[in-house]
Amino acid sequence: MSRRDLFDAIVVGAGVVGAATALAFARDGLKVALVEARAPTPWRADAPDLRVYAFAPDNAAFLDDLGVWAGVAASRLQAYRAMRIWDAAGGAPLEFDADAFARRELGWIVENALLVDRLWAALPAAGVALHCPDRVAGLEQDEASAGLLLESGLRLRARLVLAADGGESQLRAMAGIDTVTRDHGQSGLVAFVDHARPHDQTCWQRFLPTGPLAFLPFAGEGGHRSSIVWTLPEREAIRLRDTDEAAFLVELDRAFDGPLGPMQAVSKRVAFPLKRQLADSCMAGRVALLGDAAHVVHPLAGQGVNLGLRDVSALRATVRDASRRGADVGAPARLERWARTRRSENAMAAHAFDGLNLLFSNDALLPTLLRGPAMGLLGRVSPVTHALWRRAAGI
Repeated sequence: MSRRDLFDAIVVGAGVVGAATALAFARDGLKVALVEARAPTPWRADAPDLRVYAFAPDNAAFLDDLGVWAGVAASRLQAYRAMRIWDAAGGAPLEFDADAFARRELGWIVENALLVDRLWAALPAAGVALHCPDRVAGLEQDEASAGLLLESGLRLRARLVLAADGGESQLRAMAGIDTVTRDHGQSGLVAFVDHARPHDQTCWQRFLPTGPLAFLPFAGEGGHRSSIVWTLPEREAIRLRDTDEAAFLVELDRAFDGPLGPMQAVSKRVAFPLKRQLADSCMAGRVALLGDAAHVVHPLAGQGVNLGLRDVSALRATVRDASRRGADVGAPARLERWARTRRSENAMAAHAFDGLNLLFSNDALLPTLLRGPAMGLLGRVSPVTHALWRRAAGI
């Protein structure tokens, strides 16, 4: 294969993380290919995506650098300026406020489908070679490059291959990277609801013995719509997914016991199983793992996609440095430090989220007596709340 046929990077998987990776590397002047099994359904304003993210400021700045954040903001974006977290067992709430941090907002609630739509729209002009629909059928590596055989019969080769194909990553398996998985025995139930009182640009989360219930403010409807993410034991999640609307709203109102008033369901309900999954390594030779291919975390802190995009930002810095030096952008020795750092940070986050879920998602006497007062005390120590938010915000 001639140098002209050799890509600098091939990205497999074109969700938010994969598409952002391909676009970032192409914007930096690299020769990039992107492989995806199916094109995304175009985003529609009249069909909100149930999958939403609490998007952090560092990742908004990253997408702004890629030239896509303005298009997201112009379509549909909900800033949130406050967070209120409390325990159903009692105690003072833990609160975060943008004014206290001298910020205009703490972050934004944004739909997955909108992010993907705007990233995909930018790929052709950036020069990304898109292979869709297609899948990876085989992987081979040597000292100088890695090669992919696609189901279409096409063969691609690159200095660096990036697996961004999700928690069930086939490319990760082909690279021989194992994972450690813990099934939480819980599911996340998601839906949109309208409520009588406005959300006041606030994220609300109540910890219950069965799992946390979050209300995330959503754009439109005069501030009277929220996305709910309700962690429940698997059977309970399925029961509430399938029960009639009136019964669901009665149980939702009882579980939230919050300040938003009577509610009305405005979407279908979907439940998805929850697990923690960490890859043993973020790389094998010239294959690197990004996003859910490397780490799947509990959604209670809304950090999944944020962690994935931080993988990309950190890798971009490493690759940029190599490119400026005229060095091999996919050299395993160059990637090792990035891989160790990212795995360490993601493992720390995953275990921290699990710990919070275990601490609050039970009705044992001692944790119940201690956690509410401890949360209230934490909220009164301003440097601690600032540090917690800055870590979540990536700044």
